[in-house]
Amino acid sequence: MAERIADDRAGEGVRPAVAADVPAVRALTDAAYRPYIARIGVVPQPMEADHAADVAAGRVFVTGKPVAGLVVVEARGDHLFLDSLAVHPDAQGQGVGRRLLAFVDAHARALGRNEIRLYTNAMMWENRRIYPKYGYEVVDRRADGPYDRVHYRKRLDSDRPA
Repeated sequence: MAERIADDRAGEGVRPAVAADVPAVRALTDAAYRPYIARIGVVPQPMEADHAADVAAGRVFVTGKPVAGLVVVEARGDHLFLDSLAVHPDAQGQGVGRRLLAFVDAHARALGRNEIRLYTNAMMWENRRIYPKYGYEVVDRRADGPYDRVHYRKRLDSDRPA
């Protein structure tokens, strides 16, 4: 994994994932979300996603060589939905997540969206501390099946530095 971190520090950019990345996307998602299973009592939804379909649809963007982080996004009517952000545990604390969040902002703007929305499990308190630092505000909290989710939005016209 040291090679992964060194390559990521070298400034590898964010790029659209391709079919050959699907195994790495799956492995990275599992590594990033697996620790939450015991805490939240269910498998996090990103672990059950159809990664091949998301990649084929152009919804997955990755960074690092090999892949150290990824985002899954979907353009919706008036906003960009950030479905998943995952950083390999060995690459956490190295700026990978910050780079991915900056990419999401730029991608939303490029698509003409002035708002980004996301949700996170209420038991993922690390996320609940991080997102407000990047301009996200809580707009709702609600149960959706077995998931207790905190919903966020970021208005890009009121961007603030992280």
